[in-house]
Amino acid sequence: MKYNYTYMVKCRDGSLYTGWTNNLDKRVAAHNTGRGAKYTKSRRPVELVYYEAFWTKEEAMSREYAIKQLSAAEKRKLLQNF
Repeated sequence: MKYNYTYMVKCRDGSLYTGWTNNLDKRVAAHNTGRGAKYTKSRRPVELVYYEAFWTKEEAMSREYAIKQLSAAEKRKLLQNF
């Protein structure tokens, strides 16, 4: 069975980008070639720093939304526990 992932990448400028995917390697590669997201296109390279696996895309999307609601400090705290 294929997993769905909620992930965070750290951009060159130190900012964090959160997204979801069903293929982590392919998605991070897309970010690093400028095809991943508008936000990360000008902040390459990016580095995968966090992910969680889920059975359904709905769970991954819900977690993505929850993480995006966190402050920068709360996101960095989440990374410390990873």
